[in-house]
Amino acid sequence: MSYYPYTPDVEVKASDEDDLIEKIVESMARVNTRAFDQHRHATRDAHAKSHGIVVGHLEVYDNLPEHLAQGLFAKSGRYPVVIRLSSAFGHIKDDRIPTAYGMAVKVIGVEGEKILPEHQNDVTQDFLMVNHPVIPFGHVKAYWKMQHMAEKYDESPDLIKQIGESLAKPVSTVAGLLAHTNSPLKKLGTPPTHILGQTFYTMAAIRYGRYIAKISAAPLSPEVAALAGQSVDITNRPSGMRDLVVDFFSRSGAQYELRAQLCTNPADMPIEDASIEWDENKSPYQPIGKIVIPPQDAYSPARRVYADDVLSFNPWHCLKEHQPLGSINRVRIPAYARSSKFRHDMNVQPRVEPRDISEVPD
Repeated sequence: MSYYPYTPDVEVKASDEDDLIEKIVESMARVNTRAFDQHRHATRDAHAKSHGIVVGHLEVYDNLPEHLAQGLFAKSGRYPVVIRLSSAFGHIKDDRIPTAYGMAVKVIGVEGEKILPEHQNDVTQDFLMVNHPVIPFGHVKAYWKMQHMAEKYDESPDLIKQIGESLAKPVSTVAGLLAHTNSPLKKLGTPPTHILGQTFYTMAAIRYGRYIAKISAAPLSPEVAALAGQSVDITNRPSGMRDLVVDFFSRSGAQYELRAQLCTNPADMPIEDASIEWDENKSPYQPIGKIVIPPQDAYSPARRVYADDVLSFNPWHCLKEHQPLGSINRVRIPAYARSSKFRHDMNVQPRVEPRDISEVPD
């Protein structure tokens, strides 16, 4: 099988992209400010609610073939990781409301040239993944429409929001906004199933050294593989998903296999539209390493504050060889920077990138 080589011209920027990105960032800022005024605490504009913060390590597999031995995965090794598990909502919501789930992985001890100048001295590589292979609003124009609607919903009276949420429509990010059956946002919402049994995806493409890929993390050890698709009863438990994660890691560890799906043809596997799923029959996910997480306290107060208020997870915290691609990733540069600055400033927390796993509190 041949894989499409990375060159800078695989990205095609639309003429109105900068204007749309500016509108998106300004809209996000307004939503963030309203949320802070309501709660007197700043949260992320997406994945605001965490369900667990765990530490472990990434093992890069030995003897990977050339097309997989790229960037961070060019040679075998072992790296500490800190992982934040979350819900996709931009506000703290009841876990009984269906939504997408996230797994943000920060790999520590990664030397090499970073893509952004301000991170040249950092030793981290982040992978942000969600339990769906595509993002319905997968390019900047669609994302602006979604963000505009999300802001309108955010402006709704609290009573309207409560009614929409009580219906528990399976939509993400703007719950209750588009309840009709053909809403693309419904693709991201699912009835509650165990977060630890999910398979997670970067959804959008990244540079993979000489190639282009999407990254995924799938349950590997029997303990988490058995949770795949398992419905959970969190009746009368608004933070029930956190309780499940804490209970699991109090008695068991977990392993997830990290995999790469390489682009074979951008005509069939587009870079600029992350709403189109790459056909696994044409290019299957291939193992590149595994994440090993031992039993631990997955949600201590100190660890929650560190992960929710101090740490930033950003796909642009990365090696040059793993540059995020496509307009949906380009919008994340100013959006994440502004959101992170607001969150850290308003919560009076330092903006730091860990250099050692010992910096993560127990």
